Formats: sequence, C-alpha cells, structure tokens
Amino acid sequence: MLTYHFYPPDLSGQGISLFAFFTLMFLVSSMPMVVNNTPIFLIQWVSMAVFLTFGLLAEMIMVQMGVLVLLLRLKIQKDQLFRLPLNSLLFFTVSLLSGLAYFAMGGKTGIDLIANPQYFWVAAAYPVIHFTLNQILISVIQAALYGRKISFLEKDLIWETVTSLITFPIGLILYILYSEVGILALLFVGVPFVSLSIILHLYYSSEKVIDYLQKASEISHQMAERLDVNVVMELFILKLSEMIPVDYAYILDIKDNDELHSIYRKEHELIKPNDLMPTKKNEGISGLVLDTRKSALFHSKKKWKSIAKEFLPEDAESIICVPIVRSNEVLGILLLSSTKKRTYEKSQLMIVDILCSHFAIAIENARHYEETKAKSERCALTKLYNYRYIEAKLNEEFSRLQNGSRDLLSLIILDIDHFKKVNDTYGHQSGNEILCELADRLTNLIDAAGIAARYGGEEFIVLMPDTSKEDAISWAELIRQTIANRPFILKQNIDGSSSSTKVFITASIGVAAAPEDADDSLALIRHADRALYVGAKRAGRNRVAEYVK
Repeated sequence: MLTYHFYPPDLSGQGISLFAFFTLMFLVSSMPMVVNNTPIFLIQWVSMAVFLTFGLLAEMIMVQMGVLVLLLRLKIQKDQLFRLPLNSLLFFTVSLLSGLAYFAMGGKTGIDLIANPQYFWVAAAYPVIHFTLNQILISVIQAALYGRKISFLEKDLIWETVTSLITFPIGLILYILYSEVGILALLFVGVPFVSLSIILHLYYSSEKVIDYLQKASEISHQMAERLDVNVVMELFILKLSEMIPVDYAYILDIKDNDELHSIYRKEHELIKPNDLMPTKKNEGISGLVLDTRKSALFHSKKKWKSIAKEFLPEDAESIICVPIVRSNEVLGILLLSSTKKRTYEKSQLMIVDILCSHFAIAIENARHYEETKAKSERCALTKLYNYRYIEAKLNEEFSRLQNGSRDLLSLIILDIDHFKKVNDTYGHQSGNEILCELADRLTNLIDAAGIAARYGGEEFIVLMPDTSKEDAISWAELIRQTIANRPFILKQNIDGSSSSTKVFITASIGVAAAPEDADDSLALIRHADRALYVGAKRAGRNRVAEYVK
C-alpha cells in the first residue's frame, strides 16, 4: 500500500502487456535448477524489464507470483511451508530496496533509454544492486536458519552469478526493445530465452547425472576392494546415503526362490537387527519387484500404501526399490526410503540400479573369498579350525603378549585314548563320527572362552587368551569329563547293522601357559604336548596334566 501511495503505477491500457509479461515470468519460474539444494530460477531479467516498464508495484506483485509458482513447482513439504512467507518477504525486501536505490540514483521508469542515454548506467546499476542484496539476504537467512557458513564461493552462487551475467543484459534489451516495438519484443527476446532456460535446465540435469556416474564408478571400485560381505553392505549403503537422501535402507536376500529375508537394516543412521518378518514373492513392494524384476519409484506414501505389506515405517514417504541382479539372476532386493515426499528422481533410480549391479558383483566376490578362506582355515570333516589357522593365531597372540595388549595365554592339547582300537572295531566311518561329535562338544563347551581346533588325526587343541594356567586346567578337566562321562552314538557301524551303538571313549590332556612356560608359540605347543604324553598318557590316560619345568 505504501508503495502504491508513493510510487503509483500508470497501467492504463497495458493489461495485455502485463499479462504477456506475467506469462513469460510464469514460464521462467516453472523451470528452476536445483544446485546444492538451492533452487535457482532466472526471473531477474523479466522482473528488471517489468520494473523499468511498469514501475515498482508491478514488479513486486509479479515477482511474488513468480515465487509462488516456483515453490509450487518445487513441491515443498509440510515441514518446509515456512519458506512461503520467508521467500515472499525476502523478495519483497530485495524488490523494495533495489527500487528505492534506483530512484535515489535519479532513475525513472517508463523512460526511453535510447532517447535518454544518461539514464542507461542507472538502469544498468539496478540489476547489480538487486543481485547483491539478494545474495546477502540469502546468505544471512541460511546462516541463521540452517547454520550454514556464509560463503560466496559455493557452486550454487557461482551458477547464479554466471546466469545473472547472461540474463541481466537480456532484460535490458527486452526493456529497450519493448519501448520500440511493444509486445512483439517478448517474442523476439522471451521465446529464445525460455529456450535457453530449458537448455540450461537440461544441461545441469545432464551434469548432475554425469556427477552421479562418476561417484558410482568410485563406489564400485571401493566395493570391489572389500572382501568381507558385511563391510561391502555397510560401504554400499553409506556411499548411497552420501549421494541421495536415505532415512531407511534394507537389503533383502532371497530364500527358497520366493521369500525375502532382511540381511541388512539401517534406520536413521542406526544399524538394526534383522528381525523383520519375511516377505513373499509378489507381496508388497519388494515382492512385486522380485516378481517383475523391474525397479520401482514412489514419490509419496499415497502411491504405495495400497501395495505395501512389509516392514515399512509409518513416516516413510518416498521409496526406491531395485532388484540386485547378477548374470541375469536376481540375488536380492534393495529398498531405500526417505521421510520426505518426492525425494527421488528417475536419474537417481537409474544410478541406484547401476550401483546394484556393481554391488551384486562385489557381494559375490566377497562370498567366494569368505568361502575359500573358510575352507583353507577349517577342517573339512569336523568344521573346526585347522592347524594352519591355529598356528597363525598363536603367533598373533604371542605378538600381543610381547606388546602388552595381552597378559596371559593358555593352551590345551587333547588326544583320544586308544583311537586306533575304535577304528579297528567299528570302522573309520564310525571313527569320523566320533571326531565330529567331539568337535561339537568342544565348540559348545568352550564357546567364546577360547578357540577350538583340530590339530591333526585324533588330536585337538584349545587356545585360551587371557586365561591363567589354573583356569585352563579347570577347563581341561571339564573337557575330560564331557568326553568320558557321556557315550558317543555311532550310526554307521562296520557290521552294517541299522541300530545305533553307544561307545565310551576317554582323552588325555596336556596344559601349558605363557609367558610362564614358553617364550614363543612353538615352545608353548611343544610343552603342552609334552604334558599330554609324559604327564597324562604315561600316567595311565584319561587325565589332565600340566607342564612342569
């Protein structure tokens, strides 16, 4: 009202021209570019021409309409509705201060710049003032509301500066040409510029896709370097979250060809247990993607609510769901979700789809490596660790003793008494059954207190870090009783009978500890072995003996 009072516009007979300028502003406002999460729309040149032609009030009202079109085009969320009054006040302030500065410099509106060249430099100064005020106010608002450090070297500001340098001269030309030929100027200048806006919009979109592809390439290389399945999954989700907004992430594995089970679950930066209910094929979003083998993109909960039958949280909105495919076979499903609507774009879906292919390769390589490693470290018969693994583990534990990160280390070696007689009586297959059952008993008994391994033949070894010699002897006695007091059940006898046979066996056990008994790993094994044969076997078997110097 104050603007109308002090700077009353003269708009008589210019309704068609005003509508034409508004149409041009509407088209430009509806094609923003989003750089660093900041929307850039090129209305400054139109608003400049409107200001110089129709005055301050017309420019204010038209810019307000342009801002409204922009925010509607960006589809802001409910929690961002404060941006409507904030941006309205921002552009009102910029328009008012720029206009007052223009009038203070002696500028006039509706003047013919060709006939009055003395006003040209004042008109040229107007967009500079407008742009500077706009950037200062935006930086202050971002620092106050979002805590962003004020910087004038960010990508979004560089983009806006470059586009402004291009567009402000065009705005000046539009005003001069409108003064000469009227509304036809909008066709001569407006149509080419709208085309330029479309080209810039497409250029930035393509640049963004190229940036995504470069990041995807880096991520695929990083995943290929990891040989642990869990590490690959964590890296994959971490890097995806850095590229696109992700509040919920799930990796689902396929069981029995038609059931999806969660193997990785991350919600709001926290890794959660995989205790979600499984999803059937063709059931819910993930089941539908598994059935169709096609990716799915949903912009809001309304779009997927009728389909979803799975574990999705209440506040989930946008969803990307992609099949993880390797050699034309679906290995699993990736489901990403954001709590905001319209978070994901088709270009992001394409990148996630590409990354899932690299992820499938990385996971398969990691699984092959883990399987190969497990086979090289474990006994094929008993599934316990083998001599190679326990030898490396012993060296590692002695290194810890030497650097002070470990204080005690005990070793238990056991040997089955008269095992040859068992093989001769019941057969080697039955002997293998006894070895496997003994391995199970050791594993269940020791649990996390130590590491059980098959040392060779009928000998087993238990490595017990941070365990004193006295405690190790107690463990050894417990092991001896576990073997001696419970019969072993043989199902495959040498006589071929179908009935199972109970066999009682015993074991002799030797114990040694470091650093009191040995200074290196070989000495520790040798001394525990000596305790086994000298202290237990020769003394009558079925007993525990400790190494004595």
